[in-house]
This record gives sequence, structure tokens and C-alpha cells, in this order.
Amino acid sequence: MTGLEAAGRGLRPAAQWRLALAMLWRDWRGGELTVLLLALVLAVAALTSVGFLSDRMRQGLDRDARQMLGADLRIRADRPVDPAFAAEAARLGLRTATTAIFPSMATPGGGAGARLSAVKAVSDAYPLRGAVDIVSSPGGAAHAATGVPAPGTVWVDPALLDALGLPLGGTIKLGDKPFRVAATIARELDRGYSFVNFSPRVMLRADDLAGTGLTGFGSRVTYRLLVSGNDAALARYTAWANARLAEPNARGVALESLEEGQPQVKATLDRAHRFLTLVALLTSLLAAVAIALGAHRFARRHVDGCAVMRCIGASARTLTVLFLVEFLLVGLIGGLIGVGIGFAGHAVLLNWLGALLRIDLPAPTLWPVAQGVGTALVLLLGFALPPLLPLTRVPPVKVLRREADPGRRGSVFGYTLGVALFAALLVASAGQWRLGLIVAGGFAAGLLVFGGLSWLCLRALARAARRERPAQRFGTRYALASLSRRGASSALQVTALAIGLMCLLLLAMTRNDLIAGWRQSTPPDAPDRFVIDIQPDQVDAVSRGLHALGVASPALSPMIRGRLTRHNGKAVSPDAYPEERTRRLVDREFNLSYTDVLPAGNRIGAGRWFGATDAGAPPGTKVSTERSMEMSMEAGIAKQLGVQLGDTLRFEVAGQAVDARVTSLRELDWGSFRVNFFVLMPPAALADLPATFITSFRLPPGAGPRLDALVQAMPNLTVIDTAAILAQLQGVLDQVIAAVQFLFAFTLAAGMLVLYAALAASRDERSRESALLRALGASQRQVGRVQLTEFVVVGAMAGLFAALGAQAIGWLLARRVFDFAIAFDPWLAPVGIVAGLACALLGGWWSLRQVLARPALASLRSQ
Repeated sequence: MTGLEAAGRGLRPAAQWRLALAMLWRDWRGGELTVLLLALVLAVAALTSVGFLSDRMRQGLDRDARQMLGADLRIRADRPVDPAFAAEAARLGLRTATTAIFPSMATPGGGAGARLSAVKAVSDAYPLRGAVDIVSSPGGAAHAATGVPAPGTVWVDPALLDALGLPLGGTIKLGDKPFRVAATIARELDRGYSFVNFSPRVMLRADDLAGTGLTGFGSRVTYRLLVSGNDAALARYTAWANARLAEPNARGVALESLEEGQPQVKATLDRAHRFLTLVALLTSLLAAVAIALGAHRFARRHVDGCAVMRCIGASARTLTVLFLVEFLLVGLIGGLIGVGIGFAGHAVLLNWLGALLRIDLPAPTLWPVAQGVGTALVLLLGFALPPLLPLTRVPPVKVLRREADPGRRGSVFGYTLGVALFAALLVASAGQWRLGLIVAGGFAAGLLVFGGLSWLCLRALARAARRERPAQRFGTRYALASLSRRGASSALQVTALAIGLMCLLLLAMTRNDLIAGWRQSTPPDAPDRFVIDIQPDQVDAVSRGLHALGVASPALSPMIRGRLTRHNGKAVSPDAYPEERTRRLVDREFNLSYTDVLPAGNRIGAGRWFGATDAGAPPGTKVSTERSMEMSMEAGIAKQLGVQLGDTLRFEVAGQAVDARVTSLRELDWGSFRVNFFVLMPPAALADLPATFITSFRLPPGAGPRLDALVQAMPNLTVIDTAAILAQLQGVLDQVIAAVQFLFAFTLAAGMLVLYAALAASRDERSRESALLRALGASQRQVGRVQLTEFVVVGAMAGLFAALGAQAIGWLLARRVFDFAIAFDPWLAPVGIVAGLACALLGGWWSLRQVLARPALASLRSQ
């Protein structure tokens, strides 16, 4: 009994599987499943690459969370932690340790040169969780330290020894005290990624800190109390600490978890993960479009076969089961291949991004595998089965009557269900509902808007062509009429091509703007050195020293640390602000300053400069002689805090309240690398309060040794080499960008697949029309002109729609997900149109080049 006869009599499950396997093998050999399988593999590979990476990082963070804090929890403060916190921990039987971290210059014990370092003073019990890995002998292996540095010794990063030209065992000087380098630090899990921690680490015992003389007034020290113990005691201690931190005098003190204690790690990885996820989602979106197009072509080419099977008695149920089994196998095969490629791809991503955490990651779970296979099945269920289900109801008369067409009942419901499942998949895969909803919503809106606009535009073009004179060129009239006649099919082709191009343009645009935001270029003459912690009695000496170095007119600005306590008479609390960034800002001290003139690079955007008559006063404008408690705020921070012109703010400075009214809002050029302040006041308001000074300048070539000598003469000064720090930051960003570019290859491949599928979807119909035209006497040149016009119209429309959609979704992503500015690009529409034309023309020529070369009769017989 043949397979067709068996189909007519009804099949047992085993026979159905055998026949489905035979159909799968036949369709694969015939090239019918190539587009579907490639699309599945690309989508699954992109999603599982990110899935394996995030799964391993999540496990690593969960496993090592306490080690990355060095404790079970920490109390952070910008002044020595209240002893009551340690006393309560001792009462509950918890262990404690302390750390103090601040930037300072490290100099060789007997030579010239100085380098900015991140000094960390630790108590005997540090760390309470995990260990610091050190190397204590030249060429030795790393091992876990059993304590903290011995008195008079330090542990340092190897990079600091290289920078100072010192061997292990050499001597460095911190402030007034020399130390012997007893070991180099191989790993420090709780280091974090704050601004100061990008500098090489110097770790010393807390007992030695006082002898350095580096923690006087104005020093930027972050103090932490580390607490560890059993969970029950920790829960009681946490409740007590939260109640204590809610008191008004606890400003500047916070309880840290991993997310709060290492926000830079989390922020960097979160942004990288969001962008990588965006790339993976767009790849899946492109794959869905390619699958839908490939399934449409598959369905059209199987109509006759299904009609024959219906003629010999195959029921709709039998055909449904056969297609379900065949595509279930395609989904499993494509999913498993994609998972394999994704696992290899995640290893490449891990090579760049895993170093950010500096932890050994555990093996992945099976969740990314299940996610990948589930993605393949959802894509097939949602976008391949709807066009195939009508085949199960194809009338047997289709064998004799070519005009008979399978019904379309259920297709709308099938696509609606498919889009809903796919949207849920995007949201779940994103791991962030906002990103997933924006991408899924953009996809759904693109389908509806692009499809509707395409259909309307094609009808309008065809109507306009019919009103033209008969002398109008044959190719244009016939091409527009043909596109309008195949309205639904043409609109689908334009929509698919537009969505594919939109994804590529969106990714390219957001990638460029994101990288530009991360790699914001600095002016050629931007300062590359900052000097902070300048005491008032050192201002003249520092000015003379910098002038001797060749720095023309060095400007030293006073800096006063104050805490915002009241806004229009109401107490300010971090809990009153919804955004985490604003809460952190309010919870720390502000850097205030005073001046008589509007600083260079500042512009008054609203209000008046300290009573000046010209609201747009240029740099150098003097304040009026009438002094009042006024202030000027940077416009961005004012908006973030909800401060408006005329509002009154109170800052607490060294126990003294300073009230002032906001009389102007300034716009700053933060990219200038000059010294800028959020808040400026007249000298009369702040001049009598304790202050340190800060300056920035561009160091003349060859002046480095003389600057080192200046720092040696005044060791409390901290020189920040912004070029070195930016280079370190750039290294981290390069890792993220390299990972994005690697994953972008999947998206490009999926985009090319969509372009191929979009043009191949109408290849058979175009081939038949071309053969008919040539059989009726049209020349090969005329037929070519018709095809060329169709491709031009389809490509131009798709490119324009893609550019407009990419601009809209890109703006939404920039504002709601990535938090960076994106400007309207007037060149995006021309670029999109050119890209659409190029893709349509190139793909059209490639798909129809053989058709025009074949005899018309041969083409008609093959239909």
C-alpha cells in the first residue's frame, strides 16, 4: 500500500510519523524548508547566546553575592560610621569589620613620579566573606590571604608597581608615611567599579591610616561597616538598622545590598544585557517575518499535492496531523541546532563580558535550552502553521480547476494567536517588560501600519497610472497595475521588507548613538588633569606651581560640601523621589561653590544671574552690589529634583544652615572637562564656610615630572589623570561593544534572510506573469522594465516606512530603556530608501535572472 493510499484510509500514529518523516525528507531535499530552518536557527542562536550568558552570570551573582560584598551586609557612610551600629552587631553576636576607601597619590619611596591610587584601609577581620587573593613572591602563584597587610606594609595592584617602576618588596609613600609592598593583589571580589576604584588599589591595615595624614578635612573618604553572621541575627540587625537609618540625623548613611554596594557593576552589565537582548529580540523578529514568508511560499507550492491527497480520501484531520508532525520535527531540529550555536556564541560573549564580574561562573542550567527550543516551536506555531492550515481543507477539485483556492478560514485567528504568543515570548525573553513590550509593540504596529499604508499607496499609484495618457510607458503602467492587482501579496511583501529594514536601521542607529554616548568625544584642548583636596592656605602655592609648569592662568574654584535638607520649607527625603538615580543624589552631599562671575562654558537658560539685568549674561559678568542669598542651579539637576525658579533650598554645611532662592538655571557643557558645579552662590553666602579647592588644566608636554614634584611637596593633593581613567573606562566599553558587534552578525544574517524570503515569496507568480507577457509578444526588455519598476516601487516604499519606524521606535527605546539622547536624523529616510531600493533591485535581479533567460513556453510548463 502506498503512502497516499494509506493517507486515504486513515493512518495509525506510527504510520503518520513515518509519512511525516518522508514528507520532511522530500521537502528538505527540494529546498522547501531552507528558509524556515535557517530562520529558526538564527533566532534560537541569538536568544540562547544571551540566555546562556545571563543564566551563568545570574547563578554566579547569586552564589557569590555575599563574597562580592565581603560580608552579609554593609553600612556605608561619608563619615566614620556611628559606633552604635557596631555595638548593636556585637550585642546580637555578629562579626564586624571596617573599611575606608579614598583616592590618593602614591609615590615611589626614593624616586620621582606619582600615580593616583585607590587606597583602602581595612581592619583585622576583613573580609568577613570570601578572601583576597594575593601573590607574595616574584613569579609566585596566587593564594588566599589569611589576614590583612602587616603593620608598615601594603598590598597593591600589579599595575601600580609597573607604573612606578618598583619591584615586589619595594617602598611606596602614601602621604607622610612609607610602606613596603609585601604582595600584589590578584583578586578582590568586593572592589566595585566606582570612579576611584578604576585606579590601582593600595590596601593597608586600618591602624596605619592615621600616620599617612591623608584623611583630614575635605578628604573624600567612604566608610563602611561590614557585618556577618547567622540569618536570624542578621534579620533582627537589618530591622534595627533600617529603623535607625530612618531618623533625620542618619543622612548620608545607607544599608547596602549587592545592587546598592556595587551599582556600577550592575549598571554596566544591565545596560550591556539590555542592548544584547535588543539585538537578540530583533533577530527573532526578523526570523518570524522570514518564517511567515517562507511558510506562505511553502503553502502555495503544496496546494496541488494536498489536493491529490484529498482526492484519494485523506481527511483534513490527517493532513493537519502530518503537517503538525513535520513542522514539530523542523522546530526540534532547528531549535537544537540553534542551541548548539548559541552555546558556542555565549562563550565568545563571555570572553568579553565575563571579566567585568571577575568571578568563576558556574555551568549553565537547562533553562536556556528549553527557552531556545520553545522559541523555535512558538515561531513555527505562530507564523508557519496559519498559512498551512488552509491546505488541510483544499478542495479536491483543485486538481482540475486551477482557479479553485483553499479557504482562508482560521488564518486571521491563527496569526492573531501567533502574534500574541510571539509578543509574550519577546517580553519573557527580554527579562524586562518595558523593553519587550516596546519591541513587541513596534512589531505589531509595523505589521498593521506598514500593511495598511502599503495597500493604500499601491491602490493610489495604480489609480493614478490608469489616468495617465496611453502613451505612458508600458512598464510603469503595467507594473503599478500588477502590484495593485496582487494588493494583499504586494502589501505583505512591502511590509516584510520594511520590517526587516526597520530592524536593521533601528539596531544600527541605536548602536551608533549608544556607542557615541558611551564614547563621548572631548574637545582637543580639554583639560586632562584635575587637582582636588587643595587646602585654602595652599591656593597661592598651587597657582604658582601650575603657572611654572606652563599652565596659563590656572583657575582654582572653591568647593564646599553641603547636604540638601529642605525644599520650600519641607524636609527633603530620598524616599520622596521615584527614580533610584535621584534618590542616590539626594542622599549624598552636594558640591557647592561660589563665584563673582558666570564661569566659562555656562549659559543662563532661565532667570537672572545673581540679580544681573541681562538674563543671558556672558562670562565675566559681575554680580550686583546688592547681596542676597541667591543661587544658580544646573538646569538638568533642577529638573531631576523638581526645583523651579523662585524655589528656596536649604543646605547644611558643617552643621550650619544655608538658605537661598533659585534665581537662575544654567546650561553646562559637561563635555568640556572644565570644573563645573550643580549649585553656585555669591561669595557672601559661602565664603566663610570651610572649603577645599579644585582645578582642571591641560598638562603641557614634558611637565609630568615637575607636577610629580609639586605633589611630593604637598602630599595631600590628589591629581586625577582623566586620560588614564577614561582609557580604563574605554576598555570596559570596548568589551561591551565587541560583544554587541558579535551578536549583530546574527541580526544581519536574519535581515538578509528576510530580504531573500520577501522577494522569493512572489517569485513563482512573477515568473508566470513574465512568461505570459513574453508569450503575448512583449520583448525581454519590456518584461525587464516591468519587473524593475515593481522592485523600485516596493523597495522605495519599504525603505521609507522602515526609516520612519526605526526613528520612532529608536526614540522610544532611548527615552524609556537606555536612558541616552537620540537626535532626529534627517538622513535616515534617504538612507532607508536607498537601502530598500538596493535590496529590492539586487534581490529581484538575483531571483528572476534565470526566468528572463528561459523560453516563455518552458516557464509556463513549469508552473
